[in-house]
Amino acid sequence: MQSKDHWETVYTTKAVDRVSWYQPHADKSMQLIRDSGVPRNAAIMDVGGGASTLVDDLLADGYGPVTVLDLSAAALAESQRRLGPLAERAQWVVADVTSASFAQHSVDLWHDRAVFHFLTSAEERAAYVRQVLHAVKPGGHVIVATFGADGPLQCSGLPVMRYAAGELHAEFGEPFAMLAHEEQVHHTPFGTDQQFIYCMCRKVND
Repeated sequence: MQSKDHWETVYTTKAVDRVSWYQPHADKSMQLIRDSGVPRNAAIMDVGGGASTLVDDLLADGYGPVTVLDLSAAALAESQRRLGPLAERAQWVVADVTSASFAQHSVDLWHDRAVFHFLTSAEERAAYVRQVLHAVKPGGHVIVATFGADGPLQCSGLPVMRYAAGELHAEFGEPFAMLAHEEQVHHTPFGTDQQFIYCMCRKVND
């Protein structure tokens, strides 16, 4: 896992709308969350949510409780500043997802558009999947987006993994049933395009 210091530096030296992954609205994520059919009171975990506006869109659409987890306290502080009093309707956790403490079967829907493709070792990815298995309820949903097979080789100066939909699902294995996968071309603030692949699965067993 990349260091906390790296991400604190990113979010204390760059404007949140001048990083390559910035989206004014997380439309694809919101579409898949709605498509999952989870109720508005589902426990949603946004992993690597940082300064993402997904929490804004979820709260505006009546979802909650929402937990946003990120390595960077500065990124979470930016989201809290942006939301103002609405920030009290979310929970904010500064942690490394591969070693964080999660209550068993406490999450109805797990979302990640920011972390998994940075896990470049098999050990890190296995630790991540163990966390998902522990935290997500049986029958719960998992939405993970990573760089696609034609995506960039690096992000924020760090190496990343790239996946086709089947390869991404294979990282999670038989406990997860693939429900949908979609490609998105993300237009960065710098005028470049990045291929993302989104996979939505249901946890069928531990």
